[in-house]
Amino acid sequence: MLKILGVGVVAMALVSCAGHRAPSSSLNQPPSIRLNHHTVSRGDTLYSIAWRYGQDFRKLAAINGIKPPYNIYPGQRLQLNGKVPRQVASSSPVARKKAVAKPVSTKKAIPAKNKKSLTRSSTRQKPQSKRTGTIHWRWPVRGQVISKFRPGDPLRKGVDIAGEKGESVSAAADGTVIYAGSALRGYGKLLIVKHSDVYLSAYAHNHRLLVKEGSKVKAGQRIAELGSSGTNRDKLHFEIRKNGQPVDPLAYLP
Repeated sequence: MLKILGVGVVAMALVSCAGHRAPSSSLNQPPSIRLNHHTVSRGDTLYSIAWRYGQDFRKLAAINGIKPPYNIYPGQRLQLNGKVPRQVASSSPVARKKAVAKPVSTKKAIPAKNKKSLTRSSTRQKPQSKRTGTIHWRWPVRGQVISKFRPGDPLRKGVDIAGEKGESVSAAADGTVIYAGSALRGYGKLLIVKHSDVYLSAYAHNHRLLVKEGSKVKAGQRIAELGSSGTNRDKLHFEIRKNGQPVDPLAYLP
């Protein structure tokens, strides 16, 4: 009887320990945003750290008093949470938008009969790009979408597009490469492109990167070769971030 009780106690203890095991972390399922600090490692950039924690790079820079070109160094301890200085907050795109008066439209009215012809012609042709403000988005690779964006799911922050190894990966819009490397675990060989102060895009699991950090790229320009780095099959993982937060790429692509 005592042996049975002893085994039962040990089993309960093991179950209790298993239930409190610390979860493994990857950048597809990043550490909690409740962490207060991040220590910079070799290969980190301010942009990649902001990407990891789902933050706006401008806010992260402001919290830590880092000014453009946002240089950081290994061993530096960055604060992840804090108040943004008032002068920085007032210069944000949202604040500027409120301050600017809406321009008066100078477009001429289109006659009703011409509107019908425009509608017909627009439905016949598939658009090569879709516009968001001044940004014209286009597909980074041709292929079947095998995984879609799901809000709040750390494993579905973008879309996965099937393809073959070596296939061309193109820039989804004009911009500047702000990260090129493989330091972000879970993304393989990764490119991050800055299109504006609001929008960034990412291209993960590449076989080979064809552009470097600081490179200016044009929409449709070949920037990488599709591959399977950091994953189990050949595919492109594509993300769009708005003010640091993942958004559904399918809402932006034509």
